[in-house]
Amino acid sequence: MTLIVDGYNLLHASGVFGETRGPKGFEQSRVALLDMLVDLLGDKAADTIVVFDAARAPDGLPGRLVHGGIRVWFAREYPDADSLIEELVEDDTSPGHLVVISSDRRLQAAARRRRAKAVSCEEWLADARAARRARGRPSPDAKPPEPGPEGAEYWKRYFGFGDD
Repeated sequence: MTLIVDGYNLLHASGVFGETRGPKGFEQSRVALLDMLVDLLGDKAADTIVVFDAARAPDGLPGRLVHGGIRVWFAREYPDADSLIEELVEDDTSPGHLVVISSDRRLQAAARRRRAKAVSCEEWLADARAARRARGRPSPDAKPPEPGPEGAEYWKRYFGFGDD
């Protein structure tokens, strides 16, 4: 399965945002989202493309890069990220292996036309976080417990100590 993620759509659904406003804030938010995805996806990160609108891409950033195994594309030659995602789905020779993650109805319809799977950002996040918890690790954006003896188990799970 290849995941194609509508980057800013997932960013807003996730509530992961940088502390700074303006271009640096967008950059921090993108990095925070990508870090969260790397953590949630694990080994599946390499099978993921996250597409962002280019209007908010920082100056000097390449059109494509890799972050923790995830392919990150900025829709520089397109009116918006949706147009690039639609093209990726349309041009794929076996779209049945694609999962488009977006709450945008336009992208969901484009995916379904090609018999690719379409999943809303909210649904995908809930499933990914539940799968992570089932593996015994808390969600990366979950609030950790206050320091103290009762928090030790949380931190052991978070850092993967005791995992098989």
